[in-house]
Amino acid sequence: MKLPKDADWHSSPLKHKGTFLRPLVVALIIGLFLFLILVMGIMDLGRLDKTLVGFMENRGLDIITTVENVAQENLDYLRQALEKGAKDDDVVVPFSEKVFSPQEALVKSLVVLAREIDSKWRAGQLSEEDLKEIADREKLWFVAVLDGDDKVVLKSGGFLKEFSPGTNHDATWNEDMIIDLFDRFGKLNEMGYITLRRKDGSGSILIALNDKGLRSWWGPRIVIKKAIEEVGWDQQGLDHLVVINRSGRVLGQAGNVQEEFKDVDAVALDVLQGKVKKASRKMAFGASELLEITVPVRLDEKIVGFARLGLNRVSSDRILKENRNRMIVSMIFIMAIGILSMFALYRSQKRYSLRMEEMGKRLQQAEKLSALGQLAAGVAHEIRNPLNAISMASQRIRREYSPDEKEKKKGFQYITGIISEEIKRLNRIVEEFVIFSRSRRLEFKNHSVTYVLERIVGLIREEANLRKIDIKTVWKDGNSFIIPMDVDKLRQAFYNIFKNAMEAIPDRGTITISAEPNGEDMISIKISDTGCGLTPEEIDHIFDPEYTTKEKGLGLGLSLAHEIVRGHGGEIYVESEAGSGTTFVVLLPVKNREKDNG
Repeated sequence: MKLPKDADWHSSPLKHKGTFLRPLVVALIIGLFLFLILVMGIMDLGRLDKTLVGFMENRGLDIITTVENVAQENLDYLRQALEKGAKDDDVVVPFSEKVFSPQEALVKSLVVLAREIDSKWRAGQLSEEDLKEIADREKLWFVAVLDGDDKVVLKSGGFLKEFSPGTNHDATWNEDMIIDLFDRFGKLNEMGYITLRRKDGSGSILIALNDKGLRSWWGPRIVIKKAIEEVGWDQQGLDHLVVINRSGRVLGQAGNVQEEFKDVDAVALDVLQGKVKKASRKMAFGASELLEITVPVRLDEKIVGFARLGLNRVSSDRILKENRNRMIVSMIFIMAIGILSMFALYRSQKRYSLRMEEMGKRLQQAEKLSALGQLAAGVAHEIRNPLNAISMASQRIRREYSPDEKEKKKGFQYITGIISEEIKRLNRIVEEFVIFSRSRRLEFKNHSVTYVLERIVGLIREEANLRKIDIKTVWKDGNSFIIPMDVDKLRQAFYNIFKNAMEAIPDRGTITISAEPNGEDMISIKISDTGCGLTPEEIDHIFDPEYTTKEKGLGLGLSLAHEIVRGHGGEIYVESEAGSGTTFVVLLPVKNREKDNG
Protein backbone atom coordinates (compact mmCIF):
# COMPACT_ATOMS: atom_id res chain seq x y z
CA MET A 1 0.00 0.00 0.00
CA LYS A 2 1.56 3.32 -1.09
CA LEU A 3 1.01 6.69 0.49
CA PRO A 4 -0.72 9.37 -1.61
CA LYS A 5 1.69 11.40 -3.67
CA ASP A 6 0.72 14.63 -1.95
CA ALA A 7 1.44 13.26 1.53
CA ASP A 8 4.57 14.67 3.16
CA TRP A 9 5.23 13.14 6.55
CA HIS A 10 8.57 14.88 7.19
CA SER A 11 7.93 18.44 6.03
CA SER A 12 8.61 21.24 8.46
CA PRO A 13 5.70 23.41 9.68
CA LEU A 14 4.28 25.70 7.04
CA LYS A 15 5.59 29.23 7.41
CA HIS A 16 4.08 32.39 6.03
CA LYS A 17 6.13 33.50 3.05
CA GLY A 18 4.25 36.69 2.30
CA THR A 19 5.71 40.14 2.50
CA PHE A 20 5.59 41.82 5.93
CA LEU A 21 6.51 45.33 7.00
CA ARG A 22 9.10 44.20 9.49
CA PRO A 23 9.95 46.48 12.44
CA LEU A 24 13.36 47.15 10.90
CA VAL A 25 11.69 48.39 7.72
CA VAL A 26 9.34 50.51 9.80
CA ALA A 27 12.31 51.88 11.71
CA LEU A 28 14.03 52.75 8.42
CA ILE A 29 10.88 54.45 7.13
CA ILE A 30 10.52 56.42 10.35
CA GLY A 31 14.23 57.26 10.24
CA LEU A 32 13.85 58.48 6.66
CA PHE A 33 10.78 60.46 7.67
CA LEU A 34 12.66 62.03 10.57
CA PHE A 35 15.59 62.77 8.27
CA LEU A 36 13.27 64.52 5.82
CA ILE A 37 11.70 66.49 8.67
CA LEU A 38 15.17 67.37 9.95
CA VAL A 39 16.27 68.50 6.49
CA MET A 40 13.07 70.50 6.01
CA GLY A 41 13.46 71.96 9.50
CA ILE A 42 17.05 72.95 8.80
CA MET A 43 15.97 74.46 5.48
CA ASP A 44 13.14 76.34 7.22
CA LEU A 45 15.56 77.57 9.87
CA GLY A 46 17.94 78.61 7.10
CA ARG A 47 15.17 80.49 5.31
CA LEU A 48 14.08 82.08 8.58
CA ASP A 49 17.67 83.02 9.33
CA LYS A 50 18.02 84.57 5.88
CA THR A 51 14.74 86.42 6.36
CA LEU A 52 15.84 87.78 9.73
CA VAL A 53 19.27 88.69 8.33
CA GLY A 54 17.55 90.39 5.39
CA PHE A 55 15.29 92.29 7.79
CA MET A 56 18.30 93.40 9.84
CA GLU A 57 20.19 94.31 6.67
CA ASN A 58 17.27 96.45 5.52
CA ARG A 59 17.18 98.10 8.91
CA GLY A 60 20.90 98.79 8.72
CA LEU A 61 20.54 100.15 5.18
CA ASP A 62 17.77 102.45 6.39
CA ILE A 63 20.04 103.80 9.11
CA ILE A 64 22.94 104.33 6.70
CA THR A 65 20.60 105.93 4.15
CA THR A 66 19.38 108.32 6.84
CA VAL A 67 22.96 109.16 7.76
CA GLU A 68 23.77 109.76 4.07
CA ASN A 69 20.76 112.03 3.59
CA VAL A 70 21.50 114.09 6.70
CA ALA A 71 25.20 114.27 5.78
CA GLN A 72 24.37 115.38 2.23
CA GLU A 73 22.04 118.05 3.60
CA ASN A 74 24.73 119.31 5.99
CA LEU A 75 27.28 119.31 3.19
CA ASP A 76 24.99 121.48 1.06
CA TYR A 77 24.51 123.85 4.00
CA LEU A 78 28.27 124.03 4.51
CA ARG A 79 28.85 124.91 0.89
CA GLN A 80 26.08 127.46 1.07
CA ALA A 81 27.76 129.13 4.04
CA LEU A 82 31.14 129.28 2.34
CA GLU A 83 29.66 130.63 -0.88
CA LYS A 84 27.86 133.43 1.01
CA GLY A 85 31.05 134.29 2.78
CA ALA A 86 32.89 134.63 -0.52
CA LYS A 87 30.47 137.02 -2.26
CA ASP A 88 31.36 140.28 -0.51
CA ASP A 89 34.01 140.74 2.13
CA ASP A 90 32.33 143.88 3.42
CA VAL A 91 28.81 142.50 3.70
CA VAL A 92 27.80 140.18 6.48
CA VAL A 93 25.14 137.70 5.36
CA PRO A 94 23.08 136.32 8.23
CA PHE A 95 23.02 132.52 8.40
CA SER A 96 20.11 130.36 9.47
CA GLU A 97 20.65 127.85 12.26
CA LYS A 98 20.73 124.93 9.79
CA VAL A 99 23.29 126.65 7.60
CA PHE A 100 25.45 127.80 10.46
CA SER A 101 25.48 124.45 12.27
CA PRO A 102 27.79 122.50 9.85
CA GLN A 103 29.94 125.62 9.45
CA GLU A 104 30.33 125.80 13.21
CA ALA A 105 31.28 122.11 13.36
CA LEU A 106 33.92 122.67 10.68
CA VAL A 107 35.34 125.65 12.52
CA LYS A 108 35.47 123.76 15.79
CA SER A 109 37.41 120.92 14.17
CA LEU A 110 39.87 123.36 12.56
CA VAL A 111 40.27 125.22 15.85
CA VAL A 112 41.09 121.97 17.63
CA LEU A 113 43.78 121.31 15.02
CA ALA A 114 45.13 124.89 15.37
CA ARG A 115 45.35 124.48 19.13
CA GLU A 116 47.35 121.27 18.72
CA ILE A 117 49.78 123.03 16.37
CA ASP A 118 50.10 126.01 18.75
CA SER A 119 50.76 123.70 21.70
CA LYS A 120 53.61 121.98 19.84
CA TRP A 121 55.03 125.38 18.79
CA ARG A 122 55.02 126.64 22.37
CA ALA A 123 56.77 123.47 23.47
CA GLY A 124 59.42 123.85 20.76
CA GLN A 125 58.44 120.53 19.18
CA LEU A 126 57.32 121.91 15.78
CA SER A 127 59.24 122.13 12.51
CA GLU A 128 58.33 122.86 8.91
CA GLU A 129 58.50 119.12 8.18
CA ASP A 130 55.95 118.57 10.90
CA LEU A 131 53.72 121.23 9.36
CA LYS A 132 54.02 119.61 5.93
CA GLU A 133 53.06 116.23 7.41
CA ILE A 134 50.07 117.79 9.18
CA ALA A 135 48.96 119.60 6.01
CA ASP A 136 49.20 116.39 3.95
CA ARG A 137 47.42 114.29 6.53
CA GLU A 138 44.62 116.78 7.13
CA LYS A 139 44.23 117.75 3.46
CA LEU A 140 45.04 121.44 4.15
CA TRP A 141 46.20 123.78 1.44
CA PHE A 142 48.46 125.75 3.73
CA VAL A 143 49.51 125.87 7.40
CA ALA A 144 51.70 128.61 8.88
CA VAL A 145 52.91 129.84 12.24
CA LEU A 146 53.14 133.68 12.51
CA ASP A 147 54.91 135.81 15.10
CA GLY A 148 53.48 138.89 16.82
CA ASP A 149 54.19 141.05 13.74
CA ASP A 150 52.39 138.61 11.46
CA LYS A 151 55.66 137.44 9.96
CA VAL A 152 55.82 133.79 8.87
CA VAL A 153 57.98 131.75 11.25
CA LEU A 154 57.10 128.24 9.99
CA LYS A 155 55.03 127.19 6.99
CA SER A 156 54.01 123.99 5.22
CA GLY A 157 54.68 125.35 1.70
CA GLY A 158 54.79 128.37 -0.57
CA PHE A 159 52.26 131.17 -0.28
CA LEU A 160 51.23 133.38 -3.23
CA LYS A 161 51.72 136.69 -1.42
CA GLU A 162 52.56 138.09 1.95
CA PHE A 163 49.96 137.49 4.54
CA SER A 164 47.60 140.44 4.95
CA PRO A 165 44.64 139.93 7.18
CA GLY A 166 41.41 140.96 5.57
CA THR A 167 38.15 142.03 7.02
CA ASN A 168 36.87 139.63 9.65
CA HIS A 169 33.51 138.23 8.82
CA ASP A 170 33.23 136.92 12.30
CA ALA A 171 35.45 136.80 15.33
CA THR A 172 35.24 134.65 18.41
CA TRP A 173 36.88 135.55 21.68
CA ASN A 174 38.29 132.94 23.94
CA GLU A 175 40.08 133.18 27.23
CA ASP A 176 43.50 133.17 25.63
CA MET A 177 42.90 133.32 21.88
CA ILE A 178 40.99 135.23 19.19
CA ILE A 179 39.65 133.25 16.20
CA ASP A 180 39.03 134.94 12.85
CA LEU A 181 36.67 132.90 10.72
CA PHE A 182 36.87 132.40 6.96
CA ASP A 183 38.58 135.61 5.89
CA ARG A 184 39.06 135.87 2.13
CA PHE A 185 41.96 137.65 0.59
CA GLY A 186 43.32 138.74 -2.77
CA LYS A 187 42.89 136.50 -5.79
CA LEU A 188 42.47 133.43 -3.64
CA ASN A 189 38.78 133.99 -3.11
CA GLU A 190 38.30 130.25 -3.45
CA MET A 191 40.33 129.86 -0.25
CA GLY A 192 38.98 129.94 3.26
CA TYR A 193 41.22 130.19 6.26
CA ILE A 194 41.08 130.73 9.96
CA THR A 195 43.54 132.59 12.10
CA LEU A 196 43.98 131.58 15.66
CA ARG A 197 45.67 134.56 17.41
CA ARG A 198 47.00 134.57 20.87
CA LYS A 199 45.39 137.12 23.11
CA ASP A 200 48.73 138.62 24.12
CA GLY A 201 49.57 139.19 20.46
CA SER A 202 52.66 136.96 20.58
CA GLY A 203 51.71 134.93 17.57
CA SER A 204 49.09 133.30 15.35
CA ILE A 205 48.32 129.99 13.62
CA LEU A 206 47.05 130.28 10.06
CA ILE A 207 45.15 127.37 8.47
CA ALA A 208 44.04 127.63 4.82
CA LEU A 209 41.51 125.22 3.40
CA ASN A 210 40.55 125.03 -0.27
CA ASP A 211 37.61 123.36 -1.95
CA LYS A 212 39.57 120.22 -2.75
CA GLY A 213 40.40 119.65 0.89
CA LEU A 214 36.84 120.44 1.83
CA ARG A 215 35.44 117.89 -0.60
CA SER A 216 37.94 115.10 0.01
CA TRP A 217 38.30 115.17 3.78
CA TRP A 218 36.91 117.97 5.91
CA GLY A 219 33.48 118.15 4.35
CA PRO A 220 32.69 114.41 4.55
CA ARG A 221 34.28 114.16 7.98
CA ILE A 222 32.28 117.05 9.45
CA VAL A 223 28.92 116.26 7.88
CA ILE A 224 29.05 112.49 8.53
CA LYS A 225 30.09 112.96 12.13
CA LYS A 226 27.33 115.51 12.62
CA ALA A 227 24.81 113.27 10.80
CA ILE A 228 25.60 110.39 13.15
CA GLU A 229 25.01 112.69 16.10
CA GLU A 230 21.75 113.97 14.64
CA VAL A 231 20.42 110.53 13.75
CA GLY A 232 21.05 109.47 17.34
CA TRP A 233 22.63 106.39 18.78
CA ASP A 234 20.03 105.31 21.29
CA GLN A 235 18.14 103.08 18.84
CA GLN A 236 17.39 99.64 20.15
CA GLY A 237 19.66 96.85 18.93
CA LEU A 238 22.51 99.07 17.60
CA ASP A 239 25.98 98.23 18.83
CA HIS A 240 28.36 100.32 16.72
CA LEU A 241 28.67 102.41 13.59
CA VAL A 242 31.86 103.55 11.93
CA VAL A 243 32.32 105.31 8.56
CA ILE A 244 35.76 105.01 6.94
CA ASN A 245 36.99 106.78 3.79
CA ARG A 246 38.98 105.28 0.95
CA SER A 247 42.26 106.02 2.73
CA GLY A 248 41.21 104.04 5.77
CA ARG A 249 40.60 107.09 7.98
CA VAL A 250 37.57 107.31 10.21
CA LEU A 251 35.03 109.91 9.07
CA GLY A 252 32.70 109.32 12.00
CA GLN A 253 31.89 106.70 14.56
CA ALA A 254 29.55 105.91 17.42
CA GLY A 255 28.96 103.08 19.82
CA ASN A 256 31.35 100.31 20.78
CA VAL A 257 33.80 100.61 17.86
CA GLN A 258 36.84 98.35 18.13
CA GLU A 259 40.07 98.70 16.18
CA GLU A 260 39.38 95.56 14.13
CA PHE A 261 36.16 97.17 12.86
CA LYS A 262 38.26 99.93 11.22
CA ASP A 263 40.28 97.60 8.99
CA VAL A 264 39.93 98.00 5.23
CA ASP A 265 39.66 94.30 4.40
CA ALA A 266 38.77 92.52 1.16
CA VAL A 267 35.03 92.91 1.80
CA ALA A 268 35.44 96.65 2.36
CA LEU A 269 37.47 96.95 -0.85
CA ASP A 270 34.73 95.16 -2.82
CA VAL A 271 32.19 97.58 -1.37
CA LEU A 272 34.36 100.61 -2.18
CA GLN A 273 34.91 99.36 -5.73
CA GLY A 274 31.19 98.80 -6.25
CA LYS A 275 31.53 95.03 -6.73
CA VAL A 276 28.92 94.35 -4.05
CA LYS A 277 26.10 96.57 -2.85
CA LYS A 278 26.28 95.29 0.69
CA ALA A 279 27.93 92.56 2.75
CA SER A 280 27.02 91.11 6.10
CA ARG A 281 28.54 88.64 8.50
CA LYS A 282 27.71 87.14 11.86
CA MET A 283 30.29 87.71 14.53
CA ALA A 284 30.73 87.34 18.26
CA PHE A 285 32.31 90.15 20.20
CA GLY A 286 32.66 89.35 23.85
CA ALA A 287 29.26 88.29 25.11
CA SER A 288 27.50 89.98 22.20
CA GLU A 289 26.29 88.23 19.08
CA LEU A 290 26.29 90.75 16.24
CA LEU A 291 25.36 91.04 12.62
CA GLU A 292 27.83 93.44 11.02
CA ILE A 293 26.73 95.10 7.78
CA THR A 294 29.21 96.75 5.40
CA VAL A 295 27.78 99.19 2.84
CA PRO A 296 29.15 102.04 0.72
CA VAL A 297 28.59 105.66 1.81
CA ARG A 298 27.82 108.17 -0.93
CA LEU A 299 28.01 111.97 -1.00
CA ASP A 300 27.33 113.90 -4.18
CA GLU A 301 26.45 110.50 -5.72
CA LYS A 302 30.04 109.34 -5.27
CA ILE A 303 31.36 106.66 -2.95
CA VAL A 304 33.43 108.48 -0.33
CA GLY A 305 33.90 105.50 1.97
CA PHE A 306 32.17 102.56 3.60
CA ALA A 307 30.17 102.13 6.77
CA ARG A 308 30.18 99.23 9.19
CA LEU A 309 27.06 98.91 11.28
CA GLY A 310 26.75 96.34 14.09
CA LEU A 311 23.26 95.15 15.03
CA ASN A 312 22.58 93.00 18.07
CA ARG A 313 21.23 89.55 17.17
CA VAL A 314 19.51 88.87 20.50
CA SER A 315 15.98 89.14 19.10
CA SER A 316 16.68 87.22 15.90
CA ASP A 317 18.60 84.51 17.75
CA ARG A 318 15.72 84.18 20.20
CA ILE A 319 13.29 83.69 17.30
CA LEU A 320 15.61 81.11 15.72
CA LYS A 321 16.00 79.33 19.05
CA GLU A 322 12.24 79.19 19.57
CA ASN A 323 11.75 77.75 16.08
CA ARG A 324 14.62 75.32 16.60
CA ASN A 325 13.08 74.18 19.88
CA ARG A 326 9.72 73.76 18.18
CA MET A 327 11.37 71.67 15.48
CA ILE A 328 13.11 69.51 18.09
CA VAL A 329 9.87 69.04 20.04
CA SER A 330 8.08 68.13 16.81
CA MET A 331 10.77 65.60 15.93
CA ILE A 332 10.63 64.09 19.42
CA PHE A 333 6.84 63.92 19.16
CA ILE A 334 7.01 62.30 15.72
CA MET A 335 9.74 59.95 16.92
CA ALA A 336 7.58 58.94 19.89
CA ILE A 337 4.63 58.35 17.58
CA GLY A 338 6.89 56.38 15.25
CA ILE A 339 8.25 54.23 18.08
CA LEU A 340 4.74 53.58 19.39
CA SER A 341 3.55 52.80 15.87
CA MET A 342 6.51 50.51 15.31
CA PHE A 343 5.83 48.77 18.63
CA ALA A 344 2.12 48.42 17.80
CA LEU A 345 2.94 47.15 14.30
CA TYR A 346 5.49 44.74 15.75
CA ARG A 347 2.93 43.42 18.22
CA SER A 348 0.29 43.16 15.52
CA GLN A 349 2.62 41.46 13.07
CA LYS A 350 3.90 39.14 15.76
CA ARG A 351 0.34 38.07 16.59
CA TYR A 352 -0.40 37.77 12.89
CA SER A 353 2.79 35.75 12.33
CA LEU A 354 1.90 33.47 15.22
CA ARG A 355 -1.57 33.01 13.77
CA MET A 356 -0.13 32.29 10.33
CA GLU A 357 2.35 29.86 11.84
CA GLU A 358 -0.46 28.20 13.78
CA MET A 359 -2.56 28.06 10.64
CA GLY A 360 0.41 26.59 8.81
CA LYS A 361 0.76 23.92 11.46
CA ARG A 362 -2.93 23.20 11.28
CA LEU A 363 -2.79 23.05 7.51
CA GLN A 364 0.16 20.70 7.64
CA GLN A 365 -1.61 18.63 10.26
CA ALA A 366 -4.76 18.62 8.16
CA GLU A 367 -2.74 17.46 5.17
CA LYS A 368 -1.21 14.70 7.24
CA LEU A 369 -4.57 13.75 8.67
CA SER A 370 -6.04 13.74 5.19
CA ALA A 371 -3.22 11.51 4.01
CA LEU A 372 -3.80 9.25 6.99
CA GLY A 373 -7.49 9.17 6.24
CA GLN A 374 -6.84 8.17 2.66
CA LEU A 375 -4.34 5.61 3.87
CA ALA A 376 -6.82 4.28 6.44
CA ALA A 377 -9.33 3.22 3.79
CA GLY A 378 -6.63 1.30 1.94
CA VAL A 379 -5.30 -0.21 5.15
CA ALA A 380 -8.74 -1.38 6.17
CA HIS A 381 -9.24 -3.04 2.82
CA GLU A 382 -5.73 -4.37 2.17
CA ILE A 383 -4.72 -5.44 5.69
CA ARG A 384 -7.86 -6.35 7.62
CA ASN A 385 -8.87 -9.34 5.48
CA PRO A 386 -5.38 -10.90 5.47
CA LEU A 387 -5.17 -10.33 9.23
CA ASN A 388 -8.44 -12.20 9.74
CA ALA A 389 -7.14 -15.07 7.63
CA ILE A 390 -3.85 -15.15 9.52
CA SER A 391 -5.71 -15.03 12.85
CA MET A 392 -7.96 -17.96 11.89
CA ALA A 393 -5.00 -19.96 10.59
CA SER A 394 -3.08 -19.23 13.77
CA GLN A 395 -5.95 -20.47 15.93
CA ARG A 396 -6.29 -23.66 13.84
CA ILE A 397 -2.57 -24.35 13.99
CA ARG A 398 -2.60 -23.81 17.75
CA ARG A 399 -5.63 -26.10 18.17
CA GLU A 400 -4.87 -28.90 15.71
CA TYR A 401 -1.12 -28.98 15.30
CA SER A 402 0.06 -28.66 18.87
CA PRO A 403 2.89 -31.19 19.58
CA ASP A 404 2.41 -33.88 22.21
CA GLU A 405 5.79 -33.54 23.84
CA LYS A 406 5.61 -31.25 26.81
CA GLU A 407 8.73 -29.21 26.08
CA LYS A 408 7.85 -28.67 22.42
CA LYS A 409 4.27 -27.92 23.27
CA LYS A 410 5.35 -25.20 25.64
CA GLY A 411 7.52 -23.58 22.99
CA PHE A 412 4.75 -24.05 20.40
CA GLN A 413 2.21 -22.31 22.63
CA TYR A 414 4.65 -19.43 23.26
CA ILE A 415 5.30 -18.86 19.58
CA THR A 416 1.65 -19.05 18.55
CA GLY A 417 0.81 -16.68 21.44
CA ILE A 418 3.26 -14.14 20.07
CA ILE A 419 1.65 -14.47 16.62
CA SER A 420 -1.78 -13.97 18.13
CA GLU A 421 -0.69 -10.86 20.12
CA GLU A 422 0.98 -9.27 17.09
CA ILE A 423 -2.13 -9.91 15.01
CA LYS A 424 -4.19 -8.14 17.67
CA ARG A 425 -1.70 -5.24 17.70
CA LEU A 426 -1.92 -4.90 13.94
CA ASN A 427 -5.69 -5.00 14.20
CA ARG A 428 -5.63 -2.15 16.76
CA ILE A 429 -3.48 -0.12 14.40
CA VAL A 430 -5.97 -0.71 11.61
CA GLU A 431 -8.80 0.30 13.95
CA GLU A 432 -7.03 3.55 14.79
CA PHE A 433 -6.66 4.32 11.11
CA VAL A 434 -10.30 3.50 10.44
CA ILE A 435 -11.52 5.66 13.32
CA PHE A 436 -9.16 8.46 12.20
CA SER A 437 -10.53 8.38 8.67
CA ARG A 438 -14.09 8.62 9.93
CA SER A 439 -13.41 11.41 12.46
CA ARG A 440 -13.75 14.18 9.87
CA ARG A 441 -17.42 13.44 9.27
CA LEU A 442 -19.37 14.98 12.18
CA GLU A 443 -23.09 14.91 12.93
CA PHE A 444 -24.12 17.57 15.45
CA LYS A 445 -26.85 17.17 18.06
CA ASN A 446 -27.44 19.10 21.28
CA HIS A 447 -26.06 17.02 24.14
CA SER A 448 -24.71 17.38 27.67
CA VAL A 449 -20.97 17.76 28.08
CA THR A 450 -21.03 16.50 31.69
CA TYR A 451 -22.97 13.39 30.61
CA VAL A 452 -20.25 12.54 28.06
CA LEU A 453 -17.54 13.11 30.66
CA GLU A 454 -19.33 10.96 33.30
CA ARG A 455 -19.70 8.07 30.81
CA ILE A 456 -15.98 8.19 30.04
CA VAL A 457 -15.08 8.33 33.75
CA GLY A 458 -17.25 5.23 34.26
CA LEU A 459 -15.34 3.42 31.52
CA ILE A 460 -11.87 4.21 32.76
CA ARG A 461 -12.43 4.18 36.53
CA GLU A 462 -11.74 0.44 36.90
CA GLU A 463 -8.45 0.75 34.99
CA ALA A 464 -7.61 3.87 37.03
CA ASN A 465 -8.19 1.98 40.27
CA LEU A 466 -5.83 -0.75 39.11
CA ARG A 467 -3.21 1.94 38.46
CA LYS A 468 -4.00 3.53 41.88
CA ILE A 469 -5.15 6.77 40.24
CA ASP A 470 -7.92 8.87 41.77
CA ILE A 471 -10.38 10.58 39.45
CA LYS A 472 -12.09 13.79 40.60
CA THR A 473 -14.85 15.67 38.81
CA VAL A 474 -15.55 19.35 39.44
CA TRP A 475 -18.88 20.74 38.21
CA LYS A 476 -22.13 21.68 39.85
CA ASP A 477 -24.91 19.14 39.98
CA GLY A 478 -27.57 19.82 37.42
CA ASN A 479 -25.24 21.93 35.27
CA SER A 480 -25.06 19.70 32.22
CA PHE A 481 -23.76 22.30 29.72
CA ILE A 482 -25.85 21.42 26.67
CA ILE A 483 -23.94 22.20 23.45
CA PRO A 484 -24.10 20.97 19.84
CA MET A 485 -21.74 18.00 19.38
CA ASP A 486 -21.12 14.70 17.64
CA VAL A 487 -21.42 12.54 20.78
CA ASP A 488 -19.41 9.54 19.61
CA LYS A 489 -16.57 11.61 18.15
CA LEU A 490 -16.34 13.92 21.17
CA ARG A 491 -16.42 10.91 23.53
CA GLN A 492 -13.55 9.42 21.55
CA ALA A 493 -11.58 12.70 21.84
CA PHE A 494 -12.04 12.92 25.63
CA TYR A 495 -11.26 9.23 26.01
CA ASN A 496 -7.96 9.68 24.19
CA ILE A 497 -7.05 12.62 26.46
CA PHE A 498 -7.97 10.62 29.59
CA LYS A 499 -5.89 7.63 28.39
CA ASN A 500 -2.94 9.96 27.79
CA ALA A 501 -3.35 11.42 31.30
CA MET A 502 -3.37 7.96 32.94
CA GLU A 503 -0.33 6.84 30.95
CA ALA A 504 1.52 9.99 32.07
CA ILE A 505 1.20 8.95 35.78
CA PRO A 506 3.82 6.28 36.52
CA ASP A 507 2.71 5.32 40.05
CA ARG A 508 -0.22 6.72 42.00
CA GLY A 509 -1.69 10.09 41.20
CA THR A 510 -4.80 12.10 40.53
CA ILE A 511 -6.76 13.14 37.46
CA THR A 512 -9.06 16.13 37.91
CA ILE A 513 -11.81 16.91 35.40
CA SER A 514 -13.66 20.24 35.51
CA ALA A 515 -16.23 22.00 33.35
CA GLU A 516 -17.23 25.67 33.59
CA PRO A 517 -18.43 28.53 31.39
CA ASN A 518 -15.77 30.59 29.62
CA GLY A 519 -17.43 33.85 28.66
CA GLU A 520 -20.86 33.88 27.08
CA ASP A 521 -20.20 31.64 24.11
CA MET A 522 -17.65 29.04 25.24
CA ILE A 523 -17.43 26.07 27.64
CA SER A 524 -14.06 25.23 29.22
CA ILE A 525 -13.19 21.58 30.05
CA LYS A 526 -9.93 21.01 31.90
CA ILE A 527 -8.31 17.58 32.37
CA SER A 528 -5.36 17.79 34.77
CA ASP A 529 -3.00 15.04 35.87
CA THR A 530 -0.17 14.80 38.38
CA GLY A 531 2.10 12.96 35.99
CA CYS A 532 5.62 13.63 34.75
CA GLY A 533 4.70 16.68 32.71
CA LEU A 534 5.97 17.79 29.31
CA THR A 535 8.91 19.81 28.01
CA PRO A 536 8.28 22.85 25.77
CA GLU A 537 9.50 20.86 22.78
CA GLU A 538 7.05 18.05 23.52
CA ILE A 539 4.20 20.56 23.89
CA ASP A 540 5.03 21.99 20.44
CA HIS A 541 4.68 18.58 18.79
CA ILE A 542 2.16 16.83 21.00
CA PHE A 543 -0.65 17.05 18.44
CA ASP A 544 1.49 16.04 15.45
CA PRO A 545 0.28 12.71 14.01
CA GLU A 546 3.78 11.27 13.65
CA TYR A 547 4.94 12.33 17.11
CA THR A 548 4.75 10.04 20.16
CA THR A 549 6.70 9.51 23.38
CA LYS A 550 5.40 5.95 23.82
CA GLU A 551 7.33 2.83 22.93
CA LYS A 552 4.19 1.34 21.37
CA GLY A 553 1.47 2.96 19.31
CA LEU A 554 1.32 5.44 16.45
CA GLY A 555 0.68 8.60 18.48
CA LEU A 556 -2.63 9.22 16.73
CA GLY A 557 -4.75 9.54 19.90
CA LEU A 558 -4.08 13.22 20.68
CA SER A 559 -3.97 14.12 16.97
CA LEU A 560 -7.41 12.55 16.64
CA ALA A 561 -8.64 14.46 19.71
CA HIS A 562 -7.28 17.70 18.31
CA GLU A 563 -8.96 17.05 14.96
CA ILE A 564 -12.33 16.32 16.59
CA VAL A 565 -12.22 19.41 18.84
CA ARG A 566 -11.29 21.60 15.90
CA GLY A 567 -14.13 20.01 13.92
CA HIS A 568 -16.49 21.18 16.68
CA GLY A 569 -15.20 24.77 16.23
CA GLY A 570 -13.29 24.59 19.51
CA GLU A 571 -9.72 24.95 20.72
CA ILE A 572 -7.41 22.64 22.61
CA TYR A 573 -4.11 23.54 24.18
CA VAL A 574 -1.74 22.22 26.81
CA GLU A 575 -0.37 23.74 30.02
CA SER A 576 2.52 21.77 31.44
CA GLU A 577 5.97 21.83 32.97
CA ALA A 578 8.35 18.93 33.19
CA GLY A 579 7.88 17.12 36.53
CA SER A 580 4.75 19.05 37.62
CA GLY A 581 1.88 17.49 35.72
CA THR A 582 -0.12 18.47 32.66
CA THR A 583 -3.47 20.18 32.01
CA PHE A 584 -5.39 19.82 28.75
CA VAL A 585 -7.80 22.71 28.21
CA VAL A 586 -10.64 22.14 25.74
CA LEU A 587 -12.79 25.12 24.70
CA LEU A 588 -16.07 24.28 22.96
CA PRO A 589 -18.59 26.76 21.52
CA VAL A 590 -22.10 26.99 22.94
CA LYS A 591 -23.49 27.44 19.41
CA ASN A 592 -22.72 25.48 16.27
CA ARG A 593 -20.33 27.80 14.40
CA GLU A 594 -20.63 25.90 11.16
CA LYS A 595 -24.36 26.57 11.09
CA ASP A 596 -23.86 30.19 12.12
CA ASN A 597 -21.35 30.71 9.37
CA GLY A 598 -23.41 28.82 6.83
